[in-house]
Amino acid sequence: MALKKYRPITPGRRHLTSSAFDEVTKTTPERALTESQRRTGGRNSAGRISVRHRGGGARQMYRLIDFRRDKAGIPAKVAAIEYDPNRSALIALLHYRDGEKRYILAPQGIKVGQELLSGADAEPVVGNALPLAKIPLGTYVHSVELVPGQGSKIVRTAGSSAQLMAREGNLAHLRLPSGEVRMVNASCQATVGQVGNKDWIGISSGKAGRSRWRGIRPTVRGVVMNPVDHPMGGGEGRTSGGGHPRSPWGQLAKGGKTRGRRKTSNRFIVKRRK
Repeated sequence: MALKKYRPITPGRRHLTSSAFDEVTKTTPERALTESQRRTGGRNSAGRISVRHRGGGARQMYRLIDFRRDKAGIPAKVAAIEYDPNRSALIALLHYRDGEKRYILAPQGIKVGQELLSGADAEPVVGNALPLAKIPLGTYVHSVELVPGQGSKIVRTAGSSAQLMAREGNLAHLRLPSGEVRMVNASCQATVGQVGNKDWIGISSGKAGRSRWRGIRPTVRGVVMNPVDHPMGGGEGRTSGGGHPRSPWGQLAKGGKTRGRRKTSNRFIVKRRK
């Protein structure tokens, strides 16, 4: 999807870019495939803020996405390409031959009227979902499962793809977008191709109000706070805090490893990300 630029007639328009939505063919979602979302404001069940800088924003309906692609052997026709406010990727509405309708993530290059298929007997073409054991080596895939039948968990953001590098027994080697090479069960399902809307990464908000529309509240830097509010606060005049960057709770913010050393999935990582 191409990006749209605006004439700088106001300060907020000067650096603003947005999606041109030239691939979108339908603007109203399928009502049976949506459900309402409860707004949390970043608070947990106890009413305490567990995620900071959340609140407000435009109302959104959640689109129910078929991450399992478990209707094996039943052809589906791409009826429409739609915008989804809950994710960076576009979504495609599928009409199955048995009458059922489902949403999937729209791969790059998919067209309205195209026929898609899932299952072990599907052809390894863009938009089809099949086990990694049936996909040719070197193919780029997305929406990859980590546990067979559980539904796709990784490589789902706009423009992302993973490359199938090798197979050893019942394990497939995938090079993920981060550069990490990871082993995944070869019976896990993946969708052939790259996630669409790859220009999404180049969008510039242009003004602070656009973040508020998305439900993101302002973030105040720790160095401008008082010592009672933040470990990096205080000081006469401008200061960088007098110590290493850290969170409001004292955790160091740079250079520390965040992945658990005893994670059972460590044995599936062939090469760490850069």
